[in-house]
Amino acid sequence: MPAHTPPAERDYVSFPPATLLNPTPVVLVSCGEKDHPDRRNLVTAAWAGTVNSEPPMVSVSIRPSRFSHAMIRDSGEFVVNLVDEALCRATDFCGVRSGRDMDKAQACGLRYRPAEKMAFAPAVDAAPLSLSCQVRQIIPLGSHDLFLGEVAAVSVRGDLVDEKGGLHLEKAGLVAYSHGLYQRLGDVLGFFGWSVARPDVFEKRMKEYRQA
Repeated sequence: MPAHTPPAERDYVSFPPATLLNPTPVVLVSCGEKDHPDRRNLVTAAWAGTVNSEPPMVSVSIRPSRFSHAMIRDSGEFVVNLVDEALCRATDFCGVRSGRDMDKAQACGLRYRPAEKMAFAPAVDAAPLSLSCQVRQIIPLGSHDLFLGEVAAVSVRGDLVDEKGGLHLEKAGLVAYSHGLYQRLGDVLGFFGWSVARPDVFEKRMKEYRQA
């Protein structure tokens, strides 16, 4: 591998401390009320991430004032639904309207479906992938509470799974969120370990992505 050549020195501008870790995944979190199973809600979460692999765990940060906060806290469940281009507009709508005032799924034409291993929280129909999560810990951090959820089940849309059972999220048309903007994921530049892969292995793998 050729040595990396540092770029010419550039100017940098100092900004105040802020949450500028970008891009972040766009996820639509679905939840249900423990005492009223038919009362469900959707909330957009730009602050979500993977936190552990064994057991598999993810996190979402939600303001205590949000309508979904109490639903997730009391039921101990939430579902993280990945967002593609087709769901992007509805996802944005769910982030700027409150479930206290309306049925957001009905307002933006979304449907729920049962989520595996969940008693209260549904999944979003048509989402590329949904993670059923059981709350393991709630950590108050200030403006937001961090919900740590253990992934109890994963459901993937059938068109993203090949005949051998392989997952192809690169075909999902996922979107990311970067400093107030929704952006589609672009071309595949490489794969995990490509920096040390043999040239023939690299070309074979990349050919698959270029044909996708």
